Amino acid sequence: MAVDRLSLEIPDRSITVLVGPSGCGKTTTLRMINRMIEPSEGTILLDGADITKQPVNTLRRSMGYVIQNAGLFQHRTIIDNIATVPRLLGWSKDKARARARELMERVGLDGALAKRYPYQLSGGQQQRVGVARALAADPPVLLMDEPFSAVDPIVRKGLQDELLRLQAELGKTIVFVTHDIDEAIKIGTMVAVMRTGGRLAQYAPPAELLSDPADAFVEDFLGTDRGIRRLSFFPSTGLELTTTAIVAVDATAEQIAARATPDVPYLLVTGLDGRPLGWSAPGDLTAGAVDPAELLPFGRPFVHGEESLRAALDGAVLSPTGWAVAVDREGRAAGVVSQQTIAEAIRTAHAEGRDAAKVAG
Repeated sequence: MAVDRLSLEIPDRSITVLVGPSGCGKTTTLRMINRMIEPSEGTILLDGADITKQPVNTLRRSMGYVIQNAGLFQHRTIIDNIATVPRLLGWSKDKARARARELMERVGLDGALAKRYPYQLSGGQQQRVGVARALAADPPVLLMDEPFSAVDPIVRKGLQDELLRLQAELGKTIVFVTHDIDEAIKIGTMVAVMRTGGRLAQYAPPAELLSDPADAFVEDFLGTDRGIRRLSFFPSTGLELTTTAIVAVDATAEQIAARATPDVPYLLVTGLDGRPLGWSAPGDLTAGAVDPAELLPFGRPFVHGEESLRAALDGAVLSPTGWAVAVDREGRAAGVVSQQTIAEAIRTAHAEGRDAAKVAG
């Protein structure tokens, strides 16, 4: 049995992710929603109405559908691929193509690609076309079956970010299938973890899933680094940054000496534009003649207040000095923070979470 006694309510205008091992019924569940697979028993309601009470073609055209490798028509141009459903709904060619061009811009596709064919696009571009095609008739529901799994990690991250941006603008009800728990946690409003046999193991918001797994199966599926993943939900806003340990590349000897303090063994050197260049021990800096090539790498900076404690900790771990570099939106150094300070912020966040849980209980 592919899906066994599955019961869940998918909230409007949110992203619900179905995740689990291969063969657990994720795709079967998705296909039952638009009746590509008819359930042997039970009822599926859409806005309170039984989906079997309307013609199947009408149901499917009211839902966008995105699959792995985009599933584009290879003999049609990009603009006509996107215009497919509006044309089936009776839109004129001009109106459908105008809508397609609008959506190309919305999903980040260059308008110059409109007359090209799918094989002339990269994998990431094809997936954007697939998303645009699914949105063309402005459906309230969007079904996505592992749409980003066939592209490389960098492109995949960009597509995930693009989906979250689009969702913030459009507010669709999205059901998203993936086998990747990191993807589920990043994009999901709610996450349904399914076990082999089509049973629902846990259905919860990502933060709750990470902090309170329902059983050993869920805990094992989340992996041994779920504590690190959980840090994604703790903001870096409250981190106390140190600014005294920052010097410009043209700093004088007096400025370097003034910035060197016993509690900060290294100084962060920035360019004249304020962007970080690298770390150096104060004694290794020559006033007015700093060679950026001689500096230690500064790791991955994090945007203070916008990125999470996970990003801050990652920056500190990647830095050879053990200090993370915080930047503003323009990439200028805003301060530095030690692993110890980040650890203290993590303990505080956990304590606040426990206190909030007690109040809620």
